[in-house]
Amino acid sequence: MNSRSKSLIYAATVGLIIVAIFLGFLSSITNPISWILIVVLTLIPVFYKKVSKADEMVWKEEYSVGIDSLDNDHKKLISLLNQFTTAYDYAMSEEYERQALKDLINYTKYHFEREEQLLEQHSYPDVVAHKAQHKKMIAQVNNFMDLYNEKGHDALNEISVFLSNWLINHINGTDKEYSELLIEKGVK
Repeated sequence: MNSRSKSLIYAATVGLIIVAIFLGFLSSITNPISWILIVVLTLIPVFYKKVSKADEMVWKEEYSVGIDSLDNDHKKLISLLNQFTTAYDYAMSEEYERQALKDLINYTKYHFEREEQLLEQHSYPDVVAHKAQHKKMIAQVNNFMDLYNEKGHDALNEISVFLSNWLINHINGTDKEYSELLIEKGVK
């Protein structure tokens, strides 16, 4: 169930509870059911917030490559990915969805360029293979942009799932391979 459906269910539940409270108070201001429903009503936002945050990608220390500038880039990418996922989940306007996707793509390209420059500057032996992975990813992202232009909102779930999986796998895979070399060379 996506966040939009969850939001609709929560809104309907809140509406029904409010109606039940009102009807209970019509019979008597001391109606215990109405007071119990008021307590339930106050707990719903807490529950909703907990459930909606569960879908959000969160930075974990295990993702760290040990280089602050690159870790900060990765944190920013996760943040942009969460914004993009929110745009999808809540069916924001096409303009907001498109901008969230553009921001994510542009920052991904920026990050790849920074990372590749560091790898070249410090003579990372697998820089060519690493660049090839980046190039393949950018081609895939451009294909996703074309898919979005073709299908619109319906393409966003596929894009979100792919990017989430790719980002974490890339950080924990090939990015961790270069971290020891760069740390030894004093990159922070």
